[in-house]
Amino acid sequence: MSSTEISPGLVVQRLPAAQRLSDYQLIAFDMDSTLINIECIDEIADAAGRKAEVAAITEAAMQGVITDFKDSLRQRVGMLRGVPVTHLEAVFQERLRLNPGALELMTAAREAGLKTLLVSGGFTFFSERVKATLGMDFARANQLDVVDGLLTGKLIDQCWGDICDGAEKRRTLLEVASLLGIDPRQAIAVGDGANDLPMMGAAGLSVAYHAKPAVRVQAQVAINQGGLDRLLEVLR
Repeated sequence: MSSTEISPGLVVQRLPAAQRLSDYQLIAFDMDSTLINIECIDEIADAAGRKAEVAAITEAAMQGVITDFKDSLRQRVGMLRGVPVTHLEAVFQERLRLNPGALELMTAAREAGLKTLLVSGGFTFFSERVKATLGMDFARANQLDVVDGLLTGKLIDQCWGDICDGAEKRRTLLEVASLLGIDPRQAIAVGDGANDLPMMGAAGLSVAYHAKPAVRVQAQVAINQGGLDRLLEVLR
């Protein structure tokens, strides 16, 4: 597939048929390393003294080297057993920041009439706060089990299923599109890791943000430098 670098760090593999933001009705975002600057699970693991070990598994999963995301997540969450919830609060307050351009892109999308969706393989402790901060419409993520203020190393099943992996991200995008009464081709999907590819493939426009190589080459638009709002250079 030929690609064109329309400006430094902004690559378009193929232009979408719809080239105005207002041509779309929904924009879906991954959270960790896409909307925000960190992988939350790696930072939580820091409290357990296992950050390097957990981060290595996270990286392999995002690169697509580990193909069973559910198994890799259960393995990583198991390493968090005994971490106090107060550490999650510290991660949120001290380490988590919105990525550049996130607020600007969200504001532009809302003004253009799009609904906004956060769909994450991360955790509700963070996703619900990010959703509220950005004023997003929908969010889905995994829920950590907590007993007596400590993580148990397990996840809680939710009404939609057990773990939000790549397949669930795709299903969520399709579910929200159906709820809104729109065609999935009227959706934009933004992500950085291999588990974002299923939802990116279901959307009308796929955007890779500072993404892993396997994701960049499959996305229609790749933002390799700068902020999320660089998408507005493609969609007028």
